[in-house]
Amino acid sequence: MFVDRVQIEVAAGNGGRGICSFRKEKYVPRGGPDGGDGGDGGSVILRAEAGVDSLSVLAHKRQWRAESGEAGGPANRQGARGGDLTVLVPPGTIVFDESTGLVLRDLATVGAEVVAARGGAGGWGNAHFKSSTNRAPRETTPGEIGEHRRLLLELKVIADVGLVGKPNAGKSTLLSRLSRARPEIADYAFTTKRPILGIVGISLDRSFVLADLPGLIEGAHAGVGLGHEFLRHVERAGILVHVVEPAPMDGTDPLANYRTIREELSRYDPTLGERPEILVVSKCELPGSEDVRSGLAEETGREVLAISAATGAGLDRLVSSIAAALDRREASS
Repeated sequence: MFVDRVQIEVAAGNGGRGICSFRKEKYVPRGGPDGGDGGDGGSVILRAEAGVDSLSVLAHKRQWRAESGEAGGPANRQGARGGDLTVLVPPGTIVFDESTGLVLRDLATVGAEVVAARGGAGGWGNAHFKSSTNRAPRETTPGEIGEHRRLLLELKVIADVGLVGKPNAGKSTLLSRLSRARPEIADYAFTTKRPILGIVGISLDRSFVLADLPGLIEGAHAGVGLGHEFLRHVERAGILVHVVEPAPMDGTDPLANYRTIREELSRYDPTLGERPEILVVSKCELPGSEDVRSGLAEETGREVLAISAATGAGLDRLVSSIAAALDRREASS
């Protein structure tokens, strides 16, 4: 099960208490205080880990608690420190403090981590309080309470290239032809309900990550349909491949569909409207597809590729265009 948003509670361990103790040994009449300090509590750490691609584990376990520190002991023995608890999340996870709405950390890269709840410090034993004027202290302190937080975790898929388009535009079939990914493919809308990632090879030593994103409809910027579930994943894609179906099942105009999606992207986030875009007409084997391609080219003043995931036509040219766009993006960054 793919999960891209979840609420969890994290609780760090409490610090162990310090103890009151006095050294008692035969032939040592003035042993003095020897109560040890308590151990620190463990912290809860969230870390982005390669190979983790969903928040589903956290959806089934909502409470995460680190170990508490142990109490100090006699003979100035310090209590054992509580172990940290590391929770693995997918790269691209944004960690929010639910009570304030503030972003604690954007775990965008593998290995990035954040201390979501810090463990409490251990208490002081009575040995800590001894001085020239207080040779037999009985004061101790309890350990500090560990931090407790409610978190909202939101996953934004990280991909070099994102496929956008209306439902049933042919994005899933295209991904399956270009990579080894096997998304669900059917002749009805919204077969893709979650992002699907695939790795597309350019050469023996070069590749890119391609994401098939859920289909977009009018009003998505306001949450209509899959709305925000779609758009938050588009934010991470550096380059967009806009797939236009020449003969939509619902009888809508392909050019109007293109304008609608462009508007939805810009209304959700103006920077998405400025994202590098490669425009393609899918299913070029269908009658009338060339008219749609030329119409889009005339309206946008840009090159429009004609492709067919079914026959393979135009796919090599599409991959070359993506590679060139990635080169331009790397050169400008």
